[in-house]
Amino acid sequence: MKTLKFLSLPLLLSAFFIMASAKPADEKGTAKINDATKVIKEFSKMKESIPHELIEEYEGIVIIPKLINAGFGIGGKRGQGVAMVKMADGKWSDPVFITLTGGSIGFQIGVQSVDMVLVFRNKGVLAKVESGDFTIGGDVSAAAGPVGRSSTASTDYKLQAEVYSYSRSKGLFAGISINGSNLAINKSANEAYYGEATASADIFARAADKTPAVTGLKAALAAL
Repeated sequence: MKTLKFLSLPLLLSAFFIMASAKPADEKGTAKINDATKVIKEFSKMKESIPHELIEEYEGIVIIPKLINAGFGIGGKRGQGVAMVKMADGKWSDPVFITLTGGSIGFQIGVQSVDMVLVFRNKGVLAKVESGDFTIGGDVSAAAGPVGRSSTASTDYKLQAEVYSYSRSKGLFAGISINGSNLAINKSANEAYYGEATASADIFARAADKTPAVTGLKAALAAL
């Protein structure tokens, strides 16, 4: 019996070190992806939703749940979310974690939390974010996105803008301007979620994440 216990001790220690070295799922990253999925699903339930044609034709998307828009004379915006692009086969890439910050001057007061979706005409625009100095309104301008279930819902629906912006607060479109805001890669969040430091361009080029959170987000986008 003593011999058996002695032999089992190394096995128990080995199992312990294997379990200790296994990287747990990044809960914050998973939660952010689930929040993004919730935003897309809630947008799809609205009477004046993001047109399906827009999602089909444009190549990139940024989803920022609970963007904080605050101001007292001088306003500021800050939020964290995910960005995805379409690959050559038309499928959505794995999510890249991003941060949006910005400010504005003018008469404004109060704090507002909004869900924001940015739809990009060209996925190459999002690839520039890797340097961390991409400015919306400087590099490309964002226009308020057309709404409706189809392109016939808007007479001036021409899909010409480089970026269309949608923001929702308490179930209604909020109409928040983001020109002048900075969009940056959240490298620490990407490393925490994927378990290693990975360039955003590499994440945008793959669709290897089969976790329930990412699968659910891609399904929500497909159903929009």
